[in-house]
Amino acid sequence: MQHANNGTGIHQRLQHPVEENLISEPLDLNRARSIDDLVRAMAKTAFTGRQIGEAADVLEAMARDKDCFVVMTLAGAITLAKQDLIISELIDRGIVNAIVSTGELMAHGFIEATERNPGVLQEVISEILESWDHNDVLCSYKLNHAIGAHLSRHSKDQRGILKSAYEKGVPVFVPAFTDSELGLEVALNIRLRESTGRHKLRFDPFEDLEHFSATLLRQTRLGIFTIGGGVPLNWSQQFGPFVDLRRRRLGENLPMKRYHYCVNICPERVLVGESSTSLLSESKFVPASEGGKFVEVFVHATVGIPLILAAVLERLGKNKNGTAKTGLAKTADKTTKAKAAARK
Repeated sequence: MQHANNGTGIHQRLQHPVEENLISEPLDLNRARSIDDLVRAMAKTAFTGRQIGEAADVLEAMARDKDCFVVMTLAGAITLAKQDLIISELIDRGIVNAIVSTGELMAHGFIEATERNPGVLQEVISEILESWDHNDVLCSYKLNHAIGAHLSRHSKDQRGILKSAYEKGVPVFVPAFTDSELGLEVALNIRLRESTGRHKLRFDPFEDLEHFSATLLRQTRLGIFTIGGGVPLNWSQQFGPFVDLRRRRLGENLPMKRYHYCVNICPERVLVGESSTSLLSESKFVPASEGGKFVEVFVHATVGIPLILAAVLERLGKNKNGTAKTGLAKTADKTTKAKAAARK
């Protein structure tokens, strides 16, 4: 059907409600027997409800794609909001393969993993740095690996993001490292070394950039799961342009790598400034016309994360006949195991 547009004689085709996925269905809570049932039903509604359902579909696709390396970016008060164990679960399951985070989120997560004792952070950082070889350049992923190793040895009964990351071989990057308690502890230790005449430790953030880029270049397909915006989101998205510039300006023989999947949970729309995923630059993301899958959910992470991830984990924990496996929190889906094996 066509109609005139404001009397100008310009004709437009009206949107087809089925072809353009505009048809919604009533959400019947009587038919929702699980979180997954609820989220699947929400995908057939509208607005944020539909976004949550679609996000679960894309995240499930990432998790089941054994050739997809998933980067998770974290910003905001996830650990202070007591939702850090959800992130640990994703790492433990082999669904998330690299973390890019704010420093404070990792510092608070460390405190949670040490029975909420803030004083332990200073002691552990001091212990790690006192034994650090001054010839080994510091960067965030190396320090986070060392912290995770400490937690694995000394906090066996506690769970935490850095502990899980160490045990699963997941690198944790903090691009804005000095904007955190972790960064301040390192700065104080460097000054202490100088004042006592010892070798100064050197911190180089480009070590993080190079290791992150080298890691992603080795992968077949890439996915990104972002919570909030800020530096972690922007830094992780710069991988594509960085590789592209190396090809064009430095003449390096590198493959063109872009994110194939993207799920972004952020309470503010792109124009507010927190999130830039909506721009979907082709130097960063595979276009939808080439099979790229992208969803943005405009909801606070403390609401979106539990709903979406509970639904996805429920799907991954189901048998072939559709029934849920017992001991879901400890049972990994075969596709997740295969994916983890492919990383080694």
